[in-house]
Amino acid sequence: MVERRLGDLVRIRTGKLDANASSPNGEFPFFTCSKEPLRISSYSYNCECVLVAGNGDLNVKYYSGKFDAYQRTYIIESRAKDTLHVPYLFRFMDRYVEQLRLMSIGGVIKYIKLGYLTEALIPLPPLAEQRRIAAILDAADVLREKRRQALAKLDGLVQAVFLEMFGDPVVNPYGWPVVTIGDISAETAYGTSEKSSTTGSIPVLRMNNITYSGDWNFHDLKYMELTDDSFDRYTVCAGDLLFNRTNSKELVGKTAVFHETKSMAFAGYLIRVRPTEEANNEYIAGFLNSIYGKALLRTMCKSIIGMANINATELRGISIVKPPIALQHRYADIVHRVIFEKQRHQQSLAHLDTLFTSLQQRAFRGEL
Repeated sequence: MVERRLGDLVRIRTGKLDANASSPNGEFPFFTCSKEPLRISSYSYNCECVLVAGNGDLNVKYYSGKFDAYQRTYIIESRAKDTLHVPYLFRFMDRYVEQLRLMSIGGVIKYIKLGYLTEALIPLPPLAEQRRIAAILDAADVLREKRRQALAKLDGLVQAVFLEMFGDPVVNPYGWPVVTIGDISAETAYGTSEKSSTTGSIPVLRMNNITYSGDWNFHDLKYMELTDDSFDRYTVCAGDLLFNRTNSKELVGKTAVFHETKSMAFAGYLIRVRPTEEANNEYIAGFLNSIYGKALLRTMCKSIIGMANINATELRGISIVKPPIALQHRYADIVHRVIFEKQRHQQSLAHLDTLFTSLQQRAFRGEL
């Protein structure tokens, strides 16, 4: 199959806006580096294109219509749609993004250069074949999307249960005491600043291992060795809460409770929280991952050299309603049952992902 340099086939622009330009009730999509677009009241672009997040997790999206974009988002359009079918381009970029992640540079927040896109070599079969490949991959992706939607509904269920059991944190309808997270935390500790690598006996949790919804992603683990003296200080065990203190403004404050039986180390951009007997970490995590909690964290974070930060002292100072501990434990039991269901769906999704990857590989080798 003939390969062409992508820069010869497409027009690439970048968005112009800051992430703060979004409007919650805006009419148009506002594409940033997050997987899910925000909203905005005006638009600068009206086209069919592929959007590549220039930093962060480097995700890829397809869109046709009016929209606006964050300044680190690449907007890729076909120069001639009778030569390059945009949905086919999206499917190629959706696979190529794995290579972009390997090529990305930078410290905490990785980014890609324009040349990484323009110099990519894309297999270019006849237009009819491009349409056929895109249609097959679209159909296969629908199955994965249905599984993702089931997982999202389970996330929504946890949030709904939180509100039903504890009420709106702003209103505190049950009149429970208001304390700070520090009042119900026996410990808040920073992770290790030692560098991790691909070798070592102890896996290291970093900011990218916590998802925005409060789950875990263990696909990209690094490793290290810890001395006996530092092992307890820099490892987490089942029931510990980890809080992502430094990230982009959109992602700072990601929170998850660790459920694994094997201890893991945690990096310095994370804070480990261990509760007192008056609190359950599942409740604290539910609060921080609630709509109210996310909004509060966005207002709290301060920018340091282009990154947002909430330190341990600020985390401890957050006000939180303190329900009876028995009710917190009951909520935790429900969360654990939901986690079990999510694990079943995630296993099924992993199987579908493997099949989809196989289809992608065959499609761009001309074997589909």
